[in-house]
Amino acid sequence: MKSPNQLPTIGFVYLDHVMRFFDRSNFKGWPDKIEQVVYHWGNDKQRFINDVKRKKITVLIGNIPATAYETFREISRALPEVQFIPSLDAQFSNKSKENVTNFCKKYNLPIPNTDVFYELNEATDYLKQCKYPKIIKKSYGPSNYGGYFVHKVDNFKEAELLIAQKKYYPVYVQEFVPMVADIRVMLIGHKPVCAFWRRPPEGEWLTNTSQGGAMDYQNVPQRALDIAVLASKSANAEYWACDIALGNDGEYRILECATAFAAFPYIRDWIGQYLMWLLAADHFKKPYIPMLNWEELGKIDSRLLRTMRQISFSKPSISEDCGDRLIQQNQELYQLLPIELRAFEEWPSEAWNFQDNYLSKLVVDACQKVMAAKEDSLEEVERGDTNENSPYVDINESALIEFFNSVTGIGKQLYPMIIEQLGVDGTIDALNQNPHLLLKVKGLKEKKLQNIMLCWQKFIALHENNIFR
Repeated sequence: MKSPNQLPTIGFVYLDHVMRFFDRSNFKGWPDKIEQVVYHWGNDKQRFINDVKRKKITVLIGNIPATAYETFREISRALPEVQFIPSLDAQFSNKSKENVTNFCKKYNLPIPNTDVFYELNEATDYLKQCKYPKIIKKSYGPSNYGGYFVHKVDNFKEAELLIAQKKYYPVYVQEFVPMVADIRVMLIGHKPVCAFWRRPPEGEWLTNTSQGGAMDYQNVPQRALDIAVLASKSANAEYWACDIALGNDGEYRILECATAFAAFPYIRDWIGQYLMWLLAADHFKKPYIPMLNWEELGKIDSRLLRTMRQISFSKPSISEDCGDRLIQQNQELYQLLPIELRAFEEWPSEAWNFQDNYLSKLVVDACQKVMAAKEDSLEEVERGDTNENSPYVDINESALIEFFNSVTGIGKQLYPMIIEQLGVDGTIDALNQNPHLLLKVKGLKEKKLQNIMLCWQKFIALHENNIFR
């Protein structure tokens, strides 16, 4: 147990092949050693947990990429005494565009009209009758940035061809919003610390600078700042970024929001200074970051701005002239605030991990038929109607292996993992009643589950007068 004046033990979360957002230099002045823990992917969860415990880390700092998010949900539950910064709840929107949509809908934040389809036939039916143009995006995966997975379609044929080629799953469809530009707002402690316009090239609609969009920092509207602040507070995020579109209709809509975003090194320095104050207010002063600083810093050549570090500002004395009063009002309106420490999960994976937990109608139908066959067999036993010559089929590990060997696409490596993770009885229970449990096995995805359940349905049908343990 640490004493009240003892500093927490910080550890940076790093992952192989993933760019590092923070390093020791972002936490200038922290007197103690900052540990590092690296997640190596694969079957590395328990080793990572043990490493955190061995180093006695109490605060883990770092963004988690989309493809590791669910694993780190499990890691955070195994480390209840460790504070994750940002919290896994704050990082909920990092995982997918679908999560961004769910987050914004919950908090009534303005977004384009959006539909998400896990059934291809439902997506097709919608796209046949909807109004065009539409935007179709890749929702999940390791590369959601840069605009390279965002597509505009002008009719059903284009949409159908795109879905067939890209095979995005689920099918994520948004209304196309003609816009003047979009605005990126970066926040620390719910306070805007950087904001800029991104304008599309002439005749184009994508604003990403990687695809030719232009940036400028002047006259970012207060309405955009207010929306970003509201989103940051709703996410309870230590640091945050919002991309907000200004439509030709004058309305503002959130396009993206997350704790994972590209930021100049000096922004990461400011986040480090804020986190040190947040974790040890008795040792570190609350940093002062003036409003509209981006208007002046944005005048610096971006090549130089990318190298600038440890930028700081002295707190001004406020005089009575109108300009200073405006500065004071802005400072009071947008304050650097601490986040709320929560003892609950707002976005538990059991309820919100649709990508892994969703069961297609095909699987659901197969499960229902399996359950119906099982209930019929039990009723026959209760009535004494079973064929006495029909042997009782005891499903043991050998029988399970025989079944899985009959399923195309399972392979000799996957079924041992299923049985090892769920056990024999647990695997039978999953096949009979809880097929979603099979999706927890690494490498077993929706299509393979569909195939397993169809084969299990046939297996049951062949032995419909037998009872399975």
